[in-house]
Amino acid sequence: MNPGRLVVLTGPSGVGKGTVVAEVRRLRPDLWISVSATTRAPRPGEADGAAYHFWDSERFARTIDQGGFLEWAEFAGNRYGTPLAEVQQHRAAGEPVLLEIELQGARQVRAAAPDALMVFLTPPSFAELEERLRGRGTEDEAAISRRLDRARAEMAAAAEFDAVVVNDDVVRAARELVDFLEDPGPPA
Repeated sequence: MNPGRLVVLTGPSGVGKGTVVAEVRRLRPDLWISVSATTRAPRPGEADGAAYHFWDSERFARTIDQGGFLEWAEFAGNRYGTPLAEVQQHRAAGEPVLLEIELQGARQVRAAAPDALMVFLTPPSFAELEERLRGRGTEDEAAISRRLDRARAEMAAAAEFDAVVVNDDVVRAARELVDFLEDPGPPA
């Protein structure tokens, strides 16, 4: 049996990765979407095991030491990582796997799993991205400024990816991702 396709979705903070992935879940509830572990505190409405596995710093560090992550990265003062065993299990069963991760982690996956299809989600404009970040209302001005600076650098990395999807329409962007997960060939 061939391993399931691994599709990695990344893009700058605030681009709508979570929103697009939620639409992928609606379109194809049978697809397995990796749940990352993080050391950050849950945001309002986030449940452990759904949006993220919320781990303390000690557990996260032990998992790093044991080689238990496909990738991990530090972002905005918190750690995020993809538990390796879950990804391996689903791929071995021939199931496609979608990862929603940050740029640093995506680069690690590229090195660890060269067969992965790397997809960069970009906003329709930088002004739209700034509006989305401010609209969250979850961070102070200094944090928003740091995220915007990082977003500029991340958007410059789009050329490293196999496919770029513009998130100007959530349903269309999600359908593109579903197509990538279902098609074992290179991106169109």
